[in-house]
Amino acid sequence: MVKVIIAISSYNEIFYEDGQRAGALVSEILEPFVEFYEKGYDVTIASETGTFGYDEHSFAEYPLHGKFQEAYDDQNSPYNKAIRQLKKASDLLNTDFDVFFAAGGHGAIYDLVHATNLHKIALKTFENNKVIGAVCHGPAIFANLNLSNGQPLIKGKQITGFPDAGEEELGLEEIIKKDKVLTIAEIAKKEGANFIEPKDTWSNFTVVDGNLFTGANPASAVELAKKISAAIDSI
Repeated sequence: MVKVIIAISSYNEIFYEDGQRAGALVSEILEPFVEFYEKGYDVTIASETGTFGYDEHSFAEYPLHGKFQEAYDDQNSPYNKAIRQLKKASDLLNTDFDVFFAAGGHGAIYDLVHATNLHKIALKTFENNKVIGAVCHGPAIFANLNLSNGQPLIKGKQITGFPDAGEEELGLEEIIKKDKVLTIAEIAKKEGANFIEPKDTWSNFTVVDGNLFTGANPASAVELAKKISAAIDSI
């Protein structure tokens, strides 16, 4: 059976000017989970600390629809069972995964960049020639993530992610600068990747470079999961 890990942020601190908290974006966890689960994959959700909180802007700004809303509302859905059984990354170091998928939410740029055990799992997955996926702020996982030869995992690769223009549209660029964290475009530049800007901030946009799959925003989560599934099924 194909084994998937969805890596999510543990960060859940006050971030927005309205006093709400950053965290993991619900749609970017739930939608890929449902897509992978429907393919019959074994899906585990994990964070670095084994804790998480939803980004409190998740629900109003990026609403769920259809089967995804149903999965969220049903407390006995496979998704809700998995999120209640959230795993700690250090407990999964001996597990081999076919897919490592990093979900977004602004929390990701605060903690995925130094999530040591999630990095170990991602590296192991990639160096086993398996698939790495990341959506929106999920590509923060690539910060400080080096291959066994010491080179950045994404060096020379094409990736996308949430653009700086989006941070400006949301009025968050000054908060990010004040907190001295890097945007996804800045992480890509630092790690030597070729950052591909989406055509616009909010439309579905994905980039595939070998076994590296990235998406720009919440609207990209489903297509990204489908592209990963298609790649897995073609092997």
